[in-house]
Formats: sequence, structure tokens, C-alpha cells
Amino acid sequence: MKGKQPRKSLGLFVLMLLTIPLTALAGHENYISGPLNSGPEVTAACLNCHEDAATDVMKTSHWNWNLKQTINGKEVDRGKKNAINNFCVSIDSNWPRCTSCHIGYGWEDASFDFTDKTKVDCLVCHDTTGTYKKTATGAGHPDEVVDLVYVAKNVGTPSRFNCGSCHFFGGGGDAVKHGDLDSSIDYPERETDVHMAVEGNDFTCQTCHATENHEISGNAMVVSPSNQTHIGCESCHADPHAESLLNDHTAAVACQTCHIPTFAKQIPTKTSWDWSTAGQDLEEAKDEHGKPTYMKKKGHFTWDKNIVPEYAWYNGTGGAYIPGDKINPDEMTLLSYPLGDINDPEAKISPFKVHTGKQIYDTEHQYLITPKVFGKDGYWKTFDWQSAAKLGMEASGLEYSGNYDFASTKMYWSINHMVSPKEQSLGCLDCHGDNGRLDWKALGYEGDPLRTGKSARLK
Repeated sequence: MKGKQPRKSLGLFVLMLLTIPLTALAGHENYISGPLNSGPEVTAACLNCHEDAATDVMKTSHWNWNLKQTINGKEVDRGKKNAINNFCVSIDSNWPRCTSCHIGYGWEDASFDFTDKTKVDCLVCHDTTGTYKKTATGAGHPDEVVDLVYVAKNVGTPSRFNCGSCHFFGGGGDAVKHGDLDSSIDYPERETDVHMAVEGNDFTCQTCHATENHEISGNAMVVSPSNQTHIGCESCHADPHAESLLNDHTAAVACQTCHIPTFAKQIPTKTSWDWSTAGQDLEEAKDEHGKPTYMKKKGHFTWDKNIVPEYAWYNGTGGAYIPGDKINPDEMTLLSYPLGDINDPEAKISPFKVHTGKQIYDTEHQYLITPKVFGKDGYWKTFDWQSAAKLGMEASGLEYSGNYDFASTKMYWSINHMVSPKEQSLGCLDCHGDNGRLDWKALGYEGDPLRTGKSARLK
């Protein structure tokens, strides 16, 4: 398949069907009968045989959007549920839009019942037809056009398509957030992702993200910085190179650094978002990629594709901004960031997407605001920051002084997907040449260690 294919094209749909085991299409024909008029009705039918599955799902961070973890030296409950980012900022008060990607039905406000098994969405992960989808602003409920009986009769093992229906489209659009996860890796060419390409290894997501009792291994640093279920290349590539000098590099250099030379290879990803310019009657424009550079309700953006990552030491854990933390508005506030340095034996030089923002904060309390942007009385309806701040902070349980301004923020997103074929990995001069891509001094070296003769772990 050459070039980017339309996500819902007939060709893609046919290809998907050809890759589905026949047992997946026929396995539930005799167990499901209609009518089924809602997601919870489907789940109730599933529970007749799979009650333990719902119990297992409800223990996971995919369900709770929350995880007990240690961040910045403190034990906290933290996850997507209460994280602050520099995209749409927070799910508090914006639930129906943000929770359209929750693996449940009806998370419309803070009163959502996380103990109700019938609210678990089985179909979003187990649909094999390619026809299941959630309403974009419907708090996780399926779109009215979905034939629920047909989908329920044709459930099976999750595919990349299932995982990608949410993870490719985080932030409200294809490739917006991650940069290394987008619809181009549904069925990628080998050059886009050698692991997932049909002519490569044809991995499913579960090949690396091993799953037991619906608990999926691996954590996104931006919401789960403590990385309690680490996965890594070494699971399959313990001694990957025939050349010992290259194997020696793995003590200080992550595999991804050499084997993912660029990300956002096919589809542009967002690189900055300035909320401070929202609400102005400026001309709405698009860049050379066809992506918006200004929208009245959101402000200014920048986008890019085929991006060279930024590099930092990373020991597998990160730090994060916690709602209510004080900020210095004259400095860049880091919302998520890797931990580790040149003297940390667990840290390796690793690749990241960096997304910068300018977002609303409380000038008196000196902390970030979680504005209500979606729905009735939200900023996208009223263009009133005062009201949006008040309503959003009420939902977050934080005091709002009534005074706001905008502060600069930065997020680091770890890059793990879009692995290139080995013949396209970085060569020696890509890092050690006269115009190498690594900023050695920023990484803690006096200069290029190949030239200075300094050990990888010593200045």
C-alpha cells in the first residue's frame, strides 16, 4: 500500500477483514441476539459469560484513568483523570468531550459510577468489523449509526485499529499529541514502522504491550511518570548488534535514539499551542501541511512532520506538574519531563517530542487553571476566560482568585514507535559528526566524548 490511505476507505476495510481470523467473525453468533439499543445493553449480554473480565477491567488505569504512584518524591493518585496538559488542559468540567475515549459509557461528570460493570465498553477493544465508533462528544457512548448487534456478534482479539481508535487521536485529532502514534501505523509501510508493517513483523500492540487479565503493560510518561509496568526493546533484543562497540553504546544510549531517527513521518503532529491569543477575530489560517495555525476558540498552533527528536537523559521515570503546584510565571513550567542525568547509571539518552504551550494560570495563587472549555458555558461557547476559569476550578476543587494571565509550559512525550528498518538507523556521524544532532553540553558532557575521550558516564 503506497501513500496514506483514507482511514475509512473500502480498501482499508477489506484489508482489515482479510487479516481477521474467521473464528473472530463467527465465534459469538450463537451467544448474542438483538435487539441491543445501547452500549450498556451490549455489556450486560457480555457479562453473562465474561463477568470476571469486567471485574478485571475495572482494576486497570484504562478504566480508572488513575494510578497510585510516586511523583516528585510524593505518593499521589495521578493519571489522565487529574493531569494537566498544554493541549485542552484538563478533563475536569470537560468530561463528555474528553471521556469520548474512555473505555466506558456515560462519564459525563464527577459522579460517574466506576463500580457499575455495565458501563464497561467491551466493543471499543474487541470490535473486529471496523464499524464501531464512539460519538466525539458523547461521554463514551457509541455513535447512533453503529449496528451494535452486528459488532457484538463479531468480537475478537484487539487489533492496532482498536487501540488506535483512541491512542492515535488523542487531543481531538490524528497525530495531535504523541507524534509517534497516528493512523499511519494502522497498516504502515516498512519505512514508517518496521515492527507493525505487514512486510516487516506485523506486530499487534500486544506483542510488546503484553496483557494479562486486561492489565496492559507499559505506561505513558505524561500521565504515569512512575512507569510501574516498564517494557523495553531488550525484551526481544538482549544483545542486538554483531559489533561490540555498538552494544557498548546501549549502556548510555536508548535503542530508540538510533532506531527512530524521526517521528511524525507521514502525518504532522502539533508542536505548540498558544491559548493566550484565543478569542480574537483574526483570520483563521492553515500551514503548508493543511493544518490550522489559528482558530478563534483555541488560539495559535504550530505543526511539523518528519521531526528530529529532542534528546534527554531518561531513567524510566519522570516528573510532572500536579494540580495546585506553585509556578513561576516568568519561567517555563514543565508539565511532564524525564528524570535522569549523565551520572545516573539507570539513565540513557532517549528521544522525545517536545510540545510547548501558553496557558491560563491564577496570578494570585500562582498555579495553573483548569478551564471549562467544552459544553454549556464553556469557553468555546462564550469566549469568556473569567467564567471558564471559575467553572473549571470549581470542578477541580481548587480556589480561583478571579485574576488570571497566561504562562509558558512544556511537555516531554517519549518516542517509542515508528521504528525504522535497521538500514535507516542513525550512523556514527549522525551524532559524532561536525554537525551531529546531539547537544553534548546540554547532556552534561564537555563536548563530543569521541573527541574528548571522556567516558560516557563522566564529564
